[in-house]
Amino acid sequence: MKTKNFKRVMVWELPVRIFHWLNVLAIIVLVLTGFLIANPPAILSSMEATNLHSFGIIRVIHFIAAYVFFFVMILRLYWAFVGNQFSHWRAFWPFNKKTWNNFWHVLKIDIFLMNEKEEDVSKLSIGHNSVAKLSYIAMFFLALIMVFTGFGLYSDMASWWLPKLFGWVPAFLGGDIFTRQIHHITMWTFIFFSMIHVYLVLYHDWLEGRGEVSSMFGGYKFVRKIRFKKSDMEESLENK
Repeated sequence: MKTKNFKRVMVWELPVRIFHWLNVLAIIVLVLTGFLIANPPAILSSMEATNLHSFGIIRVIHFIAAYVFFFVMILRLYWAFVGNQFSHWRAFWPFNKKTWNNFWHVLKIDIFLMNEKEEDVSKLSIGHNSVAKLSYIAMFFLALIMVFTGFGLYSDMASWWLPKLFGWVPAFLGGDIFTRQIHHITMWTFIFFSMIHVYLVLYHDWLEGRGEVSSMFGGYKFVRKIRFKKSDMEESLENK
């Protein structure tokens, strides 16, 4: 049986991994508290209503998670200009032939569950594959919608200047009700994306055996030792 020869390569730098897990935590908290805010449960208590602040605590937790989500997005944008080639903004540039070739390859494997007669290792992505790149670009714009609508709804009751910068959003969108609906629908896209994301990460980890899951903890992936062109990360392999 032919043994595959792999090399251990640092792909995800520590800041990228921190940003990822802070985002995971923030999104989970935002979704859970968002559901409670949208449909508050009846809480029976013998305490005086003025001394019962459970719903206020839920709202505070939601706002704190929103700030974490917002500032992590800002820091990730900064890292897109100073990080390595796998996290750099150029790695997400979709307008080239290689990206679209890889896109159809990933769709064939992930969506249609087809096997190739001969594995083309040139199509295996070291960082994000093309489908992931395009989906992350889309999720970035959806994240902007979440930020604008969320801070827009919060602006009337906020005391800090940052949320008040978004005070024009509800009026622009036609009122608080429609703004809240957009915010809620966008939340469901994040839930749907997260489910697909977890499935594909586990699937690729099993299919390719290159440490897809563990790479977001330790930063390393296992890359086939083949002759890459300079544009295909040969330089990265030589330096590790």
